[in-house]
Amino acid sequence: MDAPLYAASSTPEGRPPAPPGALAPPAAVSGARAGRDRRAEVYVRLRDLLLAGEFDARHRLVEVRLAERLAVSRTPVREALVRLMADGLVERRDEGYYPARPSLGELRDLYELRVTVELRGIARALESDLVTHDVALLEPLRDGWRRLRDQPPPPDPGFVLWDEDFHQTLLAASGNPRLTETLESVNVRIRPVRMYDYLSEERVARTIAEHLAIVEAVLAGELAGALAALRRHVGESLEVVAEHAARAIAQQALRER
Repeated sequence: MDAPLYAASSTPEGRPPAPPGALAPPAAVSGARAGRDRRAEVYVRLRDLLLAGEFDARHRLVEVRLAERLAVSRTPVREALVRLMADGLVERRDEGYYPARPSLGELRDLYELRVTVELRGIARALESDLVTHDVALLEPLRDGWRRLRDQPPPPDPGFVLWDEDFHQTLLAASGNPRLTETLESVNVRIRPVRMYDYLSEERVARTIAEHLAIVEAVLAGELAGALAALRRHVGESLEVVAEHAARAIAQQALRER
């Protein structure tokens, strides 16, 4: 098994620090729901380990070893692997489960969907006076990213969670929860390769600056400018989207050597 990708600043089980404004996980529930909650807990823990890069994509995810690592029986591990395969984070090949490695075509499709959904959040407000952005969501988002600008975190794959939190909160503020759900689903699928995009100080600093420009423009009511800034940030064309996807796959392959 390869060493974890996350730096020393990461939290236990390879999980990165929570993004600004993120809610704490709910407390454990006991009683009649304990079995169901244990299955959910195993699923979440395995998902987090996968997203933290704890498993080499070339190595089989062996149920008995995972069960030993998590100190549980094999049954919840088996159920978790089935759920993770449905999520697109695990794939079945050679009669076993392995961390998923999306193809370039699949990543390109997912990146295109991500761009379309994100731009729609601002475009719909431009098209109708009835659509307004929720300031109560955007002001704390802006303030959190200003703090990151003043004290930027070190380069770390876990920064992808902060990036996702920004984009999902920005989209949620536009008032269409179905768009946000779609974006969250896409982010889960592309996260295993996107997290390799934040391994330089320049990349982290540029992301912070671009995020602030976008949210500040929305709060100022400059929606056309915000839309243009967001389009530049996530990809101006399908060619740029394809480039992002290809770079993400190349970075993942380099890290797995």
